Amino acid sequence: MPFLTISTGSQWKQTDAKKKAREDKQAEADKIRKLHGYDRKEKSDPNRPHDFWDTQPVPKFDAADPTSSEEGPMEEKHVDEVQKEPYALPNDFYWVSMEVTDEEELKEIYTLLYENYVEDDDNMFRFDYSREFLQWALMPPGYHKDWHVGVRMKSKKPGKKDKLVAFITGIPADVAVQTASRGKHQQIMCEVNFLCCWKKLRGKRLAPMLIKEVTRRVNVLDVWQAVYTAGIELPKPISTCRYYHRSLNPKKLISVGFSRLAPRMTMKMTQKLYAVPKEPQLKGIRTMEMKDTESACDLLNDYLSKFSLHPVFSLAEFQYWMMPREGVINTYVITDESGKVTDLCGFYTLPSTIIGNPEYNTLKAAYSYYNVASTVSLDDLMYDALILAKQLDFDVFNALDLMDNASFIEKLKFGIGDGNLQYYLYNFRAPSFNPNQTGLVLL
Repeated sequence: MPFLTISTGSQWKQTDAKKKAREDKQAEADKIRKLHGYDRKEKSDPNRPHDFWDTQPVPKFDAADPTSSEEGPMEEKHVDEVQKEPYALPNDFYWVSMEVTDEEELKEIYTLLYENYVEDDDNMFRFDYSREFLQWALMPPGYHKDWHVGVRMKSKKPGKKDKLVAFITGIPADVAVQTASRGKHQQIMCEVNFLCCWKKLRGKRLAPMLIKEVTRRVNVLDVWQAVYTAGIELPKPISTCRYYHRSLNPKKLISVGFSRLAPRMTMKMTQKLYAVPKEPQLKGIRTMEMKDTESACDLLNDYLSKFSLHPVFSLAEFQYWMMPREGVINTYVITDESGKVTDLCGFYTLPSTIIGNPEYNTLKAAYSYYNVASTVSLDDLMYDALILAKQLDFDVFNALDLMDNASFIEKLKFGIGDGNLQYYLYNFRAPSFNPNQTGLVLL
């Protein structure tokens, strides 16, 4: 998932000597990166070969949308055809299934991701998934421990624990996909996430091995399709969404280089522009409780059904994903006189470490999750979401332009980010979708 730093092309002046020195130092680092080619963005070449993905059941870059006879699985197999043993790794490495309920193993996963997972293009921010977030993301109803795949490297020092150097996960999810010939096709898929390799081992082709091994483990349980996202373009996206962000603490965001002061704007003017009221504006909006979940689940499933790609939640799954968890997920509802949920909004917490900034260590970011407005406008509902996020000291509120989000992005002063998020289906061919036809949020 790419970061949402905004590029305005403007330069902002600082009078503070220390800040000016940091700015000069960062500019010099940017110059060096550009000289070495690190800032170049390669565009996908439809004719470029892909050693790994060309062997997988996914459409090629130049593939047209499928005809009605081509829709559905790209290859059909039976569990009996699946390799029973894990794929071979080099001698110093071996496969493990990570136990996320074990504090020590969870700490290893956290450390691997913290030190090696997604950074922004300028190496200024790095995702900081909390242990609580990781447990939430990886332990939904029906999860399989064997789908939390790790690679350990044998230690050369006696008595030292073998290091976790690579990781990939899958979780089961009921997903519906719109096709022309089959209508809405619904089935259990694997949501793939957290593909990560130790930086020192990049270039060793561990990532393809991780994908092959998690695929094997998923296939063993008679699951043949998967959905995943990436900030880079692979063969072939089924949908491409854009990131947007809404400043809640503009002074901090500008100070750490997340955003820039706009031309002819002072800091005071910028803070006033992004200020929100101290209290929510909608009557009756409150934190969701367990008593609300049945009607809220029905509301969300009914809303999602209009999109071309979306999850289908059982009550247990809805309760798992949407019930508030401190520091992880916040969900709010509005109910009618009978107690039935009529409106719903949620956002999850995903902070980032700020690299090399002497003033701030953490950027606290809220990410829009699932939102349904039926008795109030979506603009008003999301405005209250911003207010509620500000109450919790979030610095920025991020959203993709999927579902109906595009309708409030401009009105609520969201700025366009510098990254896209591509959606992919594995072993399932369907027509491509626009962002506003996409109803699935992957963590």
